[in-house]
Amino acid sequence: MASPRFPSLLVCLSSLTVLLISPSYSLTCTSQTFTNRHVYTNCTDLPSLNAYLHWSHNSTTSSLSIAFVAAPAKPDGWIAWAVNPTGTGMVGAQSLVAMKRSDGSIAVDTFNISSYSSIVKSNLSFAVSASSAEYSGGVMRIFATIALPEKATTVNQVWQVGPSVTGGMPDKHDFLPANLIAKGTLDLATGSGADTSVPALAPGPGSGSGGEKSAGGKGGASRIGKSNIGFYVFLFLACFVCCF
Repeated sequence: MASPRFPSLLVCLSSLTVLLISPSYSLTCTSQTFTNRHVYTNCTDLPSLNAYLHWSHNSTTSSLSIAFVAAPAKPDGWIAWAVNPTGTGMVGAQSLVAMKRSDGSIAVDTFNISSYSSIVKSNLSFAVSASSAEYSGGVMRIFATIALPEKATTVNQVWQVGPSVTGGMPDKHDFLPANLIAKGTLDLATGSGADTSVPALAPGPGSGSGGEKSAGGKGGASRIGKSNIGFYVFLFLACFVCCF
């Protein structure tokens, strides 16, 4: 006769399997396409907020072309992708923010996050070109090319989503765990796209599909964020401790 604990073990392990293959951790970015038919060399499933980054690095011109994909926290909200030239958190982040205009169109504005409480619409500390945004199917997409320091090998990135916009300014985002770990290092040499080993402690700027696919699929796509691996090992072991 089967042990009465065996069904419990199956339920526990099934739940673990669902977590591991959920959209947040499964390969998604390589299936995304864009109406502008732009092809990117790399793409990354970012480890929080169901966000994705497609990117191509041109070392000759020291530039980075990106497509950032995420759903706003609410339909009238915003999404943001930022580079921090001086640190790894929000303070100092130079942000590209996509949001609806009063006429319903979607546009990209640039914001300098100079402090925890100061979000200033301004030019960034680096050149930005070819910026645009799309919104369809509940998902926003930011497109842009940014200038990088010569011979740059890594980029400190921060991303975020928010619920609303007031007077052309992004309102505060949530402070859930997924929001607080939305940062990482983009390694231009290896293609690694995220590192959530240290939570972001500061609030951010409040932080798809149709066309050619990204060519890459490198850069951390379909990988589990570093900070989550220990949790899943613990959950797996707990199943056996509780059921045997």
